[in-house]
Amino acid sequence: MDSPAPPPATAGGTPSPAGPRPRHRDRHGRGMRGPIAPPQVPLSVSRGEAFVDLVHDSAERLERLWPQLSAVDFVVREVPVTTRDGRGTMSDSEGLDAFEFDGETVPLGRYVAAHGDAPDRIVVYRRPVEIRTKTRDERALLVHEVVVEQVAELLGLAPESVDPRYGQD
Repeated sequence: MDSPAPPPATAGGTPSPAGPRPRHRDRHGRGMRGPIAPPQVPLSVSRGEAFVDLVHDSAERLERLWPQLSAVDFVVREVPVTTRDGRGTMSDSEGLDAFEFDGETVPLGRYVAAHGDAPDRIVVYRRPVEIRTKTRDERALLVHEVVVEQVAELLGLAPESVDPRYGQD
């Protein structure tokens, strides 16, 4: 009488686990086969990631003019955080301060002076900037203007002296 064939051995000499292989598509052979676009294509970049790239591009452009900015952290936050008590005290563990809302103006950015071990920070608020712009080019221009204004506050200079093209289209 013939004996049953032994289970096939894997590379390590141990038998392969019995069971169905995981399905990557539905039972009719349809469904997603892979990503819609490769990672290097702009389609796969989220709006938040694109905004962070705009802020870092602007910061790099200014660092070429002002090398001391290499020690400054450029941070993107979704929205500004207000204080409940109106005193402007520290709001979170990262050391970013909350702003006192005056009922009229929502800030687009903020300069936070160094304290303790935390370096100087320039914060750009994504949602207020996106609401004020319609196209990517407008957004890039507004992000650069916000970064220039905050760097000017940090350096104690006028925005026009930080970037000579400030305020020009």
